Amino acid sequence: MKRNKPKYKQIIDAAVVVIAENGYHQAQVSKIAKQAGVADGTIYLYFKNKEDILISLFREKMGQFVERIEEGIAGKQKAAEKLLVLIEYHCRHLSGNHHLAIVTQLELRQSNKDIRLKINKVLKGYLELIDKILINGVETKEFSEDLNIRLARQMIFGTLDEMGTTWVMNDQKYDLIVQAPAIHRLLLNAVGGKY
Repeated sequence: MKRNKPKYKQIIDAAVVVIAENGYHQAQVSKIAKQAGVADGTIYLYFKNKEDILISLFREKMGQFVERIEEGIAGKQKAAEKLLVLIEYHCRHLSGNHHLAIVTQLELRQSNKDIRLKINKVLKGYLELIDKILINGVETKEFSEDLNIRLARQMIFGTLDEMGTTWVMNDQKYDLIVQAPAIHRLLLNAVGGKY
């Protein structure tokens, strides 16, 4: 399978850097190839076009991110603890990769409707993970029993997404990870949680 080949990962990582530094529209496939240290034609052995690179990049990085969160919450009993892990991982994920933060928070939003629909499909796994935590919190009576799961999920994701975007727009001048406990307290209050 293509995804397991080293050049696939090289190209994905190179695309993150090139798109972050040049913007999606100015990120030519030739620049990505040069950054990856491969011939232009090699890119087309793995990807159909630049759009395919962007979607694959997001799928790959989001998949790894969701897996890490699932591993992190596996040993936690309380939904509130799981929510904190999710928030901390979200902040750490963005803080840990300057270029990826720019791509996910800014460049993906400037893409066309077709790309955005594909990105939303990839995002589904992360949103379902938030749902699981919320449902768990309602079932264990940690969160309000009449909690609107869909609305709460949108609020949690929206808050984290906006925090990340603001942080990127401010040239990442402050420590995003330090914000996690305060974000957690605010979101817990919103879902009627007790810690």
